[in-house]
Amino acid sequence: MGVGLNEGRGFVLWLTGLSGAGKTTLAGRLAPELRARGLRVEVLDGDEVRTNLSKGLGFSKEDRDTNIRRIGYVARLLARNGVAALTAAISPYAEVREEVRRAVEADGAEFVEVYVECPLDVLAERDVKGLYKKALAGEIKGFTGVSDPYEEPRAPEVTVRTHEEAVGTSAGRIVEELERRGLLRARFDAGELVLQGGADGHEHRTDF
Repeated sequence: MGVGLNEGRGFVLWLTGLSGAGKTTLAGRLAPELRARGLRVEVLDGDEVRTNLSKGLGFSKEDRDTNIRRIGYVARLLARNGVAALTAAISPYAEVREEVRRAVEADGAEFVEVYVECPLDVLAERDVKGLYKKALAGEIKGFTGVSDPYEEPRAPEVTVRTHEEAVGTSAGRIVEELERRGLLRARFDAGELVLQGGADGHEHRTDF
């Protein structure tokens, strides 16, 4: 059975959410799964892009937008060349996210927005670096979600709630959406379920 992108089309899977919500973790879980199904995959992580592509930019709205436009530009180039581009960046402003979506779709690729949702109080508990605590105490200015706005997606293709579900569950729901859109074929067709021998000597159907 062949697997892969329909007609060689790439797409952009855009993971957006507050710092610490689980965007990078999800991208790291999804990338090998998509590669295992025959896709060419690249991950554009917000922190890595700031180090390698957007060094020198600050955290003003203008600089944040410039950073997201750069990520979007690279993702668009990858997608139009048949690559599945996974982005993991806070991307706090709805307008620039929609701008990237329009540019990707104008190239004939699909843009799948995933809102990685997690409440602020949970993020503060998770935060091993203590950045949220400092931001809430006013020690860090312009911190997204505390002293700088985060505009939630109006109509994301997928919303995952990382405070309520395991990373595997969140990743699985994203994969299901990609399959539903025809961007990723199911790992196994209905007739290709594997039969495994059980300890009781009977065969058991196993879905992958």
